Amino acid sequence: MTTDSPASAASPRPSLAVRIGRIAFLVVAALIVVAVAAALFLTWTVQRSFPQTDGSLQLDGLEADATVQRDASGIPTITADSTHDLFYAQGFVHAQDRFFEMDFRRHVTSGRVAELFGESQVATDSFLRTLGWRKVAEAEVEAMDDTTRGYYEAYADGVNAYLASHSGADVSLEYAVLGLQNPGYEPEPWTPADSVAWLKAMAWDLRGNVEDETERALLAGELAGGGADAAEVQKTLAQLYPAYPFDNNPVIVPKISTVPALGTDAAAAAYKGGADDADVQHASTTIGWQTASDVIEAASLLVGDVGEGIGSNSWVVSGSLTESGKPLLSNDPHLGASLPSVWYQVQLKCSKVSDNCPFDVGGFSFSGLPGIVIGHNTHVAWGFTNLTTDVTDLYIEKVDGDQYWRDGALVPLEESTETIKVAGGDDVTLTVRSTVHGPIISGLTDDFTKIADDPDPGLAAGATTAAGPEPTGEYAVSLRWTALDPGTASTAIFALSTAKDFADFRHAASLFDVPAQNLIYADTEGNIGYQTPGRLPIRGAGDGWMPQPGWDSAYDWTGYIPFEDLPVSYNPTSGYIVTANNAIVTDDYAYFLSKDWDYGYRAARIAHLLESRSSTAPLTADDMREIQMDDEMWIGKRLSAAMGDVTVKGAGPKEAVALLRSWDAQNTSSSAAAAYANVLWSNLVQNLFSRRELPLPIDGQGRLFTVVDALLDDPSDPLWTNDQIGVSGEDEMLALSAEQAYDELSAVQGTSVALWNWGDLHAITLTSSTFGSSGIAPIEWLFNRGPYPVNGGASVVNATGWKLGESYATTTVPSMRMVVDLSDFDASTWIHLAGASGHAFDAHYTDQTSDWATGVQRPWAFSTKAVRSAAEQTLVLKPGK
Repeated sequence: MTTDSPASAASPRPSLAVRIGRIAFLVVAALIVVAVAAALFLTWTVQRSFPQTDGSLQLDGLEADATVQRDASGIPTITADSTHDLFYAQGFVHAQDRFFEMDFRRHVTSGRVAELFGESQVATDSFLRTLGWRKVAEAEVEAMDDTTRGYYEAYADGVNAYLASHSGADVSLEYAVLGLQNPGYEPEPWTPADSVAWLKAMAWDLRGNVEDETERALLAGELAGGGADAAEVQKTLAQLYPAYPFDNNPVIVPKISTVPALGTDAAAAAYKGGADDADVQHASTTIGWQTASDVIEAASLLVGDVGEGIGSNSWVVSGSLTESGKPLLSNDPHLGASLPSVWYQVQLKCSKVSDNCPFDVGGFSFSGLPGIVIGHNTHVAWGFTNLTTDVTDLYIEKVDGDQYWRDGALVPLEESTETIKVAGGDDVTLTVRSTVHGPIISGLTDDFTKIADDPDPGLAAGATTAAGPEPTGEYAVSLRWTALDPGTASTAIFALSTAKDFADFRHAASLFDVPAQNLIYADTEGNIGYQTPGRLPIRGAGDGWMPQPGWDSAYDWTGYIPFEDLPVSYNPTSGYIVTANNAIVTDDYAYFLSKDWDYGYRAARIAHLLESRSSTAPLTADDMREIQMDDEMWIGKRLSAAMGDVTVKGAGPKEAVALLRSWDAQNTSSSAAAAYANVLWSNLVQNLFSRRELPLPIDGQGRLFTVVDALLDDPSDPLWTNDQIGVSGEDEMLALSAEQAYDELSAVQGTSVALWNWGDLHAITLTSSTFGSSGIAPIEWLFNRGPYPVNGGASVVNATGWKLGESYATTTVPSMRMVVDLSDFDASTWIHLAGASGHAFDAHYTDQTSDWATGVQRPWAFSTKAVRSAAEQTLVLKPGK
């Protein structure tokens, strides 16, 4: 008998199932290893750019230690011994948190986006180079006084100190992604002009009525092309772009205050003491609203807000109406939703406040710009809303070769050449041509080019030409805009930050020329005020409502409104001032300001709430925060009433219409009725205007509130008939719109109307302005966040705007909210859309968004003691050895 040794024994062959199991295990194990490695690599790549916020850092260029204390939201309070170190540290901290945003912005403002993202951005760069923001910014820096230029230079030094020790993905995750498309890109050093140019971008964002002017010109051409004569064109334009409803909605300054001129001894004396000082009242004679009952009556007739676009709310309440006996100031600027947020919260404090180092201020800044834009110091608080005055005009030029016509003579065009560098492509040469009015912009965008192709109907509808026979040559469109001339807004922000009284505030306002903003004011002495600032043009023959003939100098601007003639209000007897992009003054004001105001629904609603609440109890900061979140939809109330006698077909539509009967008109996130009302409104507007053989414009929901309000009072108006969709008359139009709204909403949220909600339909997705719309899902996942359900809507106080005919998703937002308590700055609150950080996956990337969406504001520690108590991280910046 033989026995096989272990070495010679045959091993049993594993079964097929075992082998497959082993293979599967190895594959899974390999995938896990790869996934873990990828996750670790991604984590390392992401986190390597997160800023150091504790301990100490040595930086060349600092003169002494500077301290950066961050609270639970990552908001920094910077303290330094000198203005040089203060703004140096601000530049360093901005770069820590937001440098990619800053770098992208400066490429935008200088028309160099193609250097980052390639050929697809050449058209954008061509337009921006033609506007010439960067050249204007450079001229502003050159014209600065030495002190202000020193602030910008110190800030730039701080940014560059950060770049000196960081590169590529160490600066931000975006650079790692950018390297896939544009390897070898390295950021340039920061300069003061990079900072100033961002103010030009904000001026463009808040530019006023150039889109309305363009839209009217194009519509006039289409109407004339359809056979309408000049009178019919004018009538249609007047109906679609009605005048401001002065009889129903308030103006900001019903009566202009008499105040001492800037720089006089009277100005220095008049603003000392509190609001109850008889001398102050004598020096600033103010009559507020005609009577309180008129405001309440107007607000009760027309309550809501204006369009879905760019706007803002701000108001200030005197101590005579508040629980503390001191003013409360509220502000929430409305801008396009962005990630990171356009705002950066920060506080700037001199260790010892003196003439040499005068800053002790907190508020909202722009990353890339030194100083504080909106906020408060130890004496005063201020807020902004867009002025909505007309500071842009389009001119139709007659061009003959390299010349253009002026008053019967040919004069040479100004020409310059720009070279656009393109990542991964060849350079592009651009020729910029300008007239006396500004750059020629036709040929760069479809709308401006279309106006140049057929300008006569627009001119005929909006201007009476008195230039004699029209010159020969080709048409072109040029742009006259206040922001294309060097200004002083880049200096004004520091004057605001150091203001001690209303005279100082008005001086700062006199410097704040572009973008033109409504400025509201409160101080610790109890005074409240308002000032219209800005470089506001005085026009010749035209009013800027339509494009004007550039070949006739009679239509040129002749100057600017003197600052001392601009509207001002100081301690009005009403006890409050409200600005919400509504008309500043009535039409009997000595100068033309605009025809394109916001229509005043938000202002009326805010005034109504202030009046009604203060009539029952003194106002508190909680009242201010609640008013900021008011969701009442004025047109929704009108629609609810109008639908009362309308017969709709189908059980579903009937059930949906019934929701409106018990609706409080509040666009709350959970409301089924709010969801239906907004979808009904959308379908009604489209049926009335855009679903026609000749579509009519449907942008600007505040404007459309006014237009549809008039239509609801006139069932015989021809607009109620639309052959394109087969309806004749108001009842048929309303019934069809109601049925379409049910079909649209039930397709998205189901047929059970009780389960509908506005918040999901109106949700906001925060989208990175660079890689967030790349079309590559994994990259978008890295940078985008949301969706987040939100309340509010277009033309309500809580102005979360959406685009009619496109989507109900939120696109414009209250970009930040603040309530400043002048009785105790530490009792103030603030919030903004996203978070302090621009780094995806940082704890402070979007940590404020949920609170923002629900109306929660966070504590705003300001005093040294409160800041020390709130600080969770402290970084000491030390001079390099």
